[in-house]
Amino acid sequence: MKQSASDRILFLLKQRGEASAAVIAEALSMTKEGARQHLVKLAELGLVDTVIKSSGVGRPNTSYLLTDKGIEKFPNTHADLTVQLLQSVKNLLGNDALDTLIKDREQQTYQRYKQAMEAAHTLPERVAALAAIREQEGYMAEWSRDGDSYLLIENHCPICAAATECQGFCNAELNNFRQLLGKEYSVERTEHLLSGARRCAYRISSTAL
Repeated sequence: MKQSASDRILFLLKQRGEASAAVIAEALSMTKEGARQHLVKLAELGLVDTVIKSSGVGRPNTSYLLTDKGIEKFPNTHADLTVQLLQSVKNLLGNDALDTLIKDREQQTYQRYKQAMEAAHTLPERVAALAAIREQEGYMAEWSRDGDSYLLIENHCPICAAATECQGFCNAELNNFRQLLGKEYSVERTEHLLSGARRCAYRISSTAL
């Protein structure tokens, strides 16, 4: 199903954090005025907000970003039910049972990812394969090279509610990334949604550097 122009704008803002009407128009191959009209409608719906930045001489620059309501347009998989189930496990069975649940999910995820990444051998191939898996799972993942390192960026977290309730999920994901990419590489989380960042980001580099 083809996305509407408004949905494409929301998707772009989720990826980039914020963008001007000119940047949005260029990225989505529409006129600047057309982008502005869509942004006005999205603002009226409470989905986007504006931020005005002064750049010294000349007119201030206006950029657009998602509001909390706009962010809610992106799915947080079964958020309420997930949180309730985690709380029930913790209350009825204790923290040890919750840790066992997270460990089991970590192991299942590792095996699934490992199988999907079997054809990837070089580091860029493995990072690309990992990003593709995460993209399929709704993390809006992308990757790029940054000097001698690689960046894995996740612009959305479909399990954010579960991770907020129990950060063991985040730790398990980081452990899996490190195992999947190999001991010869360092994987460090440089941005974390639960620490107030707008996304999660990981820097991957050789331990020999």
